[in-house]
Amino acid sequence: MTNSGLAIPAPKITPVLDEAFRPAILANRAFLAAVRASGKGQAILLAIEQTDGSVFYFATEIFADGAPGAAGNFVYVERLVKFLLWSWGGWRVYLDGPQALGDQLANHFRKTAAGKFDSHIIGEKIYDHPIEVVVTHELPPPRAVTKPLGRHLDGCRIGFDLGGSDRKVAAVMDGKVVFSEETVWDPYFHPDPQYHFDGIMDSLRKAAVHLPRVDAIGGSSAGCYVNNRVKVASLFRGVPADVFGKRVRDMFLDVQKAMGGVPLEVVNDGEVTALAGSMSLGKNAVLGLAFGTSLAAGYVTRDGSITSWLNELAFCPVDYNPAATRDEWSGDYGVGAQYFSQQAVGRLMPAAGIDVDSKIPLPEKLKHVQSLMAEGDARARKIYQTIGTYLGYTIAHYTSFYDFDHVLILGRVTSGEGGDVILSGAKEVLGAEFPELAARIAFHTPDEKDKRHGQAVAAASLPQI
Repeated sequence: MTNSGLAIPAPKITPVLDEAFRPAILANRAFLAAVRASGKGQAILLAIEQTDGSVFYFATEIFADGAPGAAGNFVYVERLVKFLLWSWGGWRVYLDGPQALGDQLANHFRKTAAGKFDSHIIGEKIYDHPIEVVVTHELPPPRAVTKPLGRHLDGCRIGFDLGGSDRKVAAVMDGKVVFSEETVWDPYFHPDPQYHFDGIMDSLRKAAVHLPRVDAIGGSSAGCYVNNRVKVASLFRGVPADVFGKRVRDMFLDVQKAMGGVPLEVVNDGEVTALAGSMSLGKNAVLGLAFGTSLAAGYVTRDGSITSWLNELAFCPVDYNPAATRDEWSGDYGVGAQYFSQQAVGRLMPAAGIDVDSKIPLPEKLKHVQSLMAEGDARARKIYQTIGTYLGYTIAHYTSFYDFDHVLILGRVTSGEGGDVILSGAKEVLGAEFPELAARIAFHTPDEKDKRHGQAVAAASLPQI
C-alpha cells in the first residue's frame, strides 16, 4: 500500500479493530531504508523558527530528483513538517533541500484545507504570522530562548489549574500544600471574559488568605500560551474574536497586576502534568500523555526543564493511511486525537459491535464502554486493545522527535482495567517491533495523591522568585 508514492507498510501486530492502520514510524523507517539502499539519497535539513527567534533543527534524507522512489518525497517531508510544527511550534519553515520540494510545501500551506488550517492556527493565531517556507542553504543557527520553569518550591506560592468543568487552586509553602479547593464553573460558552477573570481572581484570593504573603503564582490550562499571553484556548471559545483580542489575550498579565505584580507563569496543562509526574517520580526525560476529551501532552527534558515547544500532539500524524479517519476540526487524516482520546473510543465502538445512539455525547459513550469493560465484555476489551496497539507504534514514532525514557499515561480514557489493557498492548508492540525501546522506556500512571496535589504543586513551582 502507498500514500501518493510513499510506501506505508502494515504492522506486525494489527490493531484488532483497525486492519487499515499504517503506523507513521514504519513508513518513515521503510522510506529511509529504501533511500539508503538506493545509493541515490540526498540529505536535507529542516529548521522551525518561533517568533522569539528560537530555531530547532531536524535532519533527514530523501531520494534525489529522478530516482525511483522520489515520488514519495513530498508526503514523507510534509508529514514530518506537520509533526514538527504541532510538536515544536513555529511559523517559519527553513528547508535546505530541493527548491521544487519547498515550492510544494509552500503551496500545501496556501492552498490545501489541512495546510491552511495549520497556517491559520499555528502561524497566525499562535505565532502572529502565516506559515512561511524558505528554501536556503544558509539556515539560521539553532537557538533556544528558554528560562528555567518549574521545581522552584521556595517561599509562599499559589498554583492553579483551569479546567472546563472546574478550577483548582492551592496555597503552597516551601513545597507543602496548606490549602486546596476545587470550584465548579462553566467557562466554555460565556461570551463575557469578565466571568473568567472574576473566577480566576476568586480562586487566587481564597488561596492567598492562607499564606502570610504571596511570592509567586503559577498556573496551567488547556491551550497555547506564549509569554503568558493567551493565543488559543478552549476555555474562551465562547468569547467573540474582537473581544478576545481586547480582553483575553492579556488576561493573565491583568491577573498579575491585580495580585501585586508578583512573578507569574501560565503554561499548557500538559506541560504541568509532565512536570508533576517528573517531580513525583524523581526522574527526568518524561513524556506525559493525557487521554481525555482530546490528546494532551507535555515534555520534561533530560535536564529536568520544560520547553517552549507546543507539544500539541493531538494534531500530529500517527497513521499514514490516507483513508484514515479525518479530524473534524483540522480536516487532516490520521492525527493523534482520533487515536488517543474519547474520540477514539467513540470511533471504535461500531467496529467493536457496540451499538448506541449516535447522538449520545462522547463522555457518555466512554462511560458506557467503561461499564461494559467492568462487566468483562469482550467487545469493550477490543477497543482498549486497539488503542494499546496504536500507542506502542506511536511511542516509537515520538522517539524520533523527543528524547525520553519515561512515559506518563493518564486521563479518563485510561481509568480502570481498560488502562491496564492499553499499557499491555503498547508494551507488546515495543517488544515485538522495537526491542531496543522496550528495554529503555518505562510506563507510569499517577496515583490519586499525585492527581490531587501534584499538579497544584508543579504549577505553583513554575515561576522563579
